Amino acid sequence: MFLQSIFSLVPEQGYKQSECWEIFSRSRVARTLKASSVDLVKKILLGDSWIDKRHFAVDPIEMVFDMSAESLNKKFEELAPKLAAKTLCEVLERSELRPSDLDALFVCTCTGYLCPGLSSHIAERVGMRADSFLIDIVGHGCGAALPTLHAVKSFLNENPSCYAAAVSVELSSTAFYVDDDPGCLVSMCIFADGCCATLWHGSKEGLGWQSKDFFSLHIPKNRELLRFENAYGKLRNKLHRTVPVLAAGAVFELYKKYEDNPSVHCRKLIVHPGGKEVLIELKKRFPANRFEESAEVLRDYGNMSSPSVLFAFQKGIELQLKEKEILLFSFGAGFSCHGCRMSRVN
Repeated sequence: MFLQSIFSLVPEQGYKQSECWEIFSRSRVARTLKASSVDLVKKILLGDSWIDKRHFAVDPIEMVFDMSAESLNKKFEELAPKLAAKTLCEVLERSELRPSDLDALFVCTCTGYLCPGLSSHIAERVGMRADSFLIDIVGHGCGAALPTLHAVKSFLNENPSCYAAAVSVELSSTAFYVDDDPGCLVSMCIFADGCCATLWHGSKEGLGWQSKDFFSLHIPKNRELLRFENAYGKLRNKLHRTVPVLAAGAVFELYKKYEDNPSVHCRKLIVHPGGKEVLIELKKRFPANRFEESAEVLRDYGNMSSPSVLFAFQKGIELQLKEKEILLFSFGAGFSCHGCRMSRVN
């Protein structure tokens, strides 16, 4: 399948990490934590996390510390379709298409739950046809964008004359959970909100990039190291300190599938910018790669979960990379890792 257009968007309201510290330190929840927990938050938000700024859809962000599980999910139901629809409209406009031209919509998210899913709400907002194909992909966490594209590819293989869009949207602000667990505290300090939409066609070359060779790796024995769990009805992120090493190892193992393919001649990697420690471990595994696109996305937006790898891919396209091929990698809950080869066609 061929990329027609790509567009990334974050909520308007942005906060520097130092501002996040000021907000947190004044909050009621900060007074319920151990002194060591508050010190950890301060160390991350005022230290060198490689993150300058994060954006949140919930406004003011102070609200999230006192909201019930029901209120948080209602915020997700209100705000996620708005951000996603705005992103999708822009990606269609960039290809000079109308919403009625769109034949399929694939949506991935993990930071809220709706039934029917986000795809129904987004399709209604933008004005898609009633007979368009809608599908929602949940439960993949930060790694979701690439398996979603794999699903799009399957659809377009059967319908090569169709247009299909993939939307990755996450509102981490509606999934913040605060207690003394270091993983919860780190999550609160690095995750953010964002959305990326991509438009694909089965035969038209568009922007000149074609997706190929999707691979996935699943390691269930490490599931408890990175996952959402239910805590009093809220989403509580489990984030073990070994995740950076685990992520880098999984990417390296999946990379070998491409390396063993004689038709692949690619050494340029763009990865999900999970955090500072993740990128450090990846650089150890792949010393020839600087991961500059991923580092820039982390710096400007934090970890937005599933859209992040596509933000980095868009940045690479905008920088007019000379490489004929790029390998994209995402990873997250499961523990899972996903890869995709993007090849230049003109």
